[in-house]
Amino acid sequence: MALIINEDCTACDVCVLECPNDAINEGDGMLYVIEADKCTECVGAHDEPQCQLVCPAECIQVDPNHQENQEQLQAKYERMHG
Repeated sequence: MALIINEDCTACDVCVLECPNDAINEGDGMLYVIEADKCTECVGAHDEPQCQLVCPAECIQVDPNHQENQEQLQAKYERMHG
């Protein structure tokens, strides 16, 4: 699954630097967004999603619209990082 950032985002920027896939970018207004096609929930790079670990607002959650299993996330990571 990909992750999403909800409206509780404070635009603190800490998640952006933690993402190994450069999947987090500025969206409309002051919120950040996670690109589902780049998000692997850190599978392939870390044991758990780093953005969730560092988020002081705890506004990053699983995106129910992008269901993927561990194997799919790993394959996505490998496609991006060769």
